[in-house]
Amino acid sequence: MLRFDPFRDLDAVTSSLLGAGSGTDRSPRFMPMDLYKVDDHYVLDADLPGVDPGSIDLDVDRGTLTVTAHRSAPSGDSRQWLTSERFTGTYRRQLALGDGIDTERITASYDNGVLSVHIPLSERAAPRKISIAQSENTGGQTTLEASAS
Repeated sequence: MLRFDPFRDLDAVTSSLLGAGSGTDRSPRFMPMDLYKVDDHYVLDADLPGVDPGSIDLDVDRGTLTVTAHRSAPSGDSRQWLTSERFTGTYRRQLALGDGIDTERITASYDNGVLSVHIPLSERAAPRKISIAQSENTGGQTTLEASAS
């Protein structure tokens, strides 16, 4: 399938004029991520290829999870760039957490360029079955009581 993009050439000219050409330090455009739920927790997978694991920082502050990572530019002044398409600099994504998240038990791992963050639900937010007990019949009406199990 071919796509016609009338702005592609304009973008290329603009990039070269604004210093985003080859061999320059460019800011990352985005950090691709997936977010899904498995049983009693959420999983966030973020693509961070080439990022030093020591540069990855996870913070939770006032219900917001912030993921920050840095990819350094290759060193070596003798390089003659032919193409430079890999972004260097700092990546940052923020995710608003709901009230039902147990922020004390968030864990993360970094493997093969993918950061995986496990975000557990708190006990009170976990789905549960509520049993209904029938009490005495008083005056033709039945009163039901609910208790969590």
